[in-house]
Amino acid sequence: MNDKALRYGPYELGQEKAISDMIWEVFCEFEAPGYSKEGIEIFREFINSERLANDIRNNGFKIYCCFEDDTLVGVLAVRNPAHISLLFVKKSHHRRGIAKELLNLAVTGVLWNNPDTEELTVNSSPYAVEIYKKMGFEATDTMREKSGIIYMPMKKLLIQTEGGA
Repeated sequence: MNDKALRYGPYELGQEKAISDMIWEVFCEFEAPGYSKEGIEIFREFINSERLANDIRNNGFKIYCCFEDDTLVGVLAVRNPAHISLLFVKKSHHRRGIAKELLNLAVTGVLWNNPDTEELTVNSSPYAVEIYKKMGFEATDTMREKSGIIYMPMKKLLIQTEGGA
């Protein structure tokens, strides 16, 4: 077991290339084998570092990162109002709770900005469906494909209690 400390936090200016490169590495290992050439090209463009920077500046994209020392090992991106667009963790760091912690950060951010948000949605890749289920998501439809991107629409209810004890 690796005993190095993990550090979590929001995206910082200048991290776009590291984010794009890490996502691409994980995508190629786990997702690309099941995608068409068109799907792979569309995804590659979606995670282009310049596009990510633009989405952060202009389109309400929020990115949360996990680092081990100075190495990016996990990323979760949310677009407005409460939709997960990207969730990737390096293979060497699977089963360490990184995705769950990134999700917790994202939920906190979503609820901070929009306290009345009732659910978080995601279009999960086939590979990640079981991971999302373990984190409390449920399928809302069957597997779909659009422009070569294969996904399962899912949602997680964000239970909020009124009052208190």
